Amino acid sequence: MIELRNVSKWYGDFQVLDDCSTMVSKGEVVVVCGPSGSGKSTLIKCANGLEEFQKGEIQFDGISVGDKKTDLPKLRSKIGMVFQNFELYPHLSVVKNIKLAQLKVLKRSVEEADKKTIQLLERVGLADQALKFPAQLSGGQQQRVGIARSLAVEPDVWFLDEPFSALDPLIRKEMQDEFLRLQSLLKKTIVFITHDFDEALRLADRIAIMFEGKVEQIDQPGNIVLNPATDYVAKFTNDVPREKVLTVKDIMEEKKAEESLASKSVNLNDRIEIVAEYILSQNTAVPVADENNKLVGVLHPDKVLKILFPEKVK
Repeated sequence: MIELRNVSKWYGDFQVLDDCSTMVSKGEVVVVCGPSGSGKSTLIKCANGLEEFQKGEIQFDGISVGDKKTDLPKLRSKIGMVFQNFELYPHLSVVKNIKLAQLKVLKRSVEEADKKTIQLLERVGLADQALKFPAQLSGGQQQRVGIARSLAVEPDVWFLDEPFSALDPLIRKEMQDEFLRLQSLLKKTIVFITHDFDEALRLADRIAIMFEGKVEQIDQPGNIVLNPATDYVAKFTNDVPREKVLTVKDIMEEKKAEESLASKSVNLNDRIEIVAEYILSQNTAVPVADENNKLVGVLHPDKVLKILFPEKVK
């Protein structure tokens, strides 16, 4: 769906992106995580043609972003954007903020735009706020409007640049829940930018760790924590509670032929923090089952002990 190959960018003599490569598959959520100044936002600005890059290749479904012949406005019409600072028009009501691009960019009729806007407001839980102006809404409500507006153009790809970082912790958690709910319904291809690793762990199918313009590692959350590719990634993830990140499938093993098993199984997608008490109460290996209740491996109590107490258990 999206492919970046050896992308580099300079602002004058300062290199902001250094040989960045990654791929985002259709329906996948890739969270790009790293400190401020690591190049996260610049990466997605290059990806949708808002910033030029000097080396490498970026493609959407085989269409080159950097090719001078590419119709960038047409390409961007397939991309939804949500920003940290909402970017709502303060003089327009909620309804008009969501309708504007539908009428001006997509050339929908007023009737079509009205119908789509009502559907989106219901989807993000703001149907009763339709006629209010941005200043009359809370930060979380404003961001919901921004999300609805970006979805109004029915994008193939969704870019979200620190969308929840300006919100207080409680509202931020609610918006993360909303994001997960919407993604379970819409199955969008998403690149999500954040400096918060806990947020990345909660939302991502895969995480790309960036530092000083480089993609240090891109992998599933559990593998990043268990097998950091660089010293920086190891330091970045050092304080993360392993049991909150790792799932049973990350540390399970194959069943040995004559191995006896506990009577109750655990699911391979369960987080370790959820099943740890049960696993540690057993004197033998615990069977691991998939969604069809098929045996796919076993989990030994000593493996869980190493996750919970890495300094004490070798």
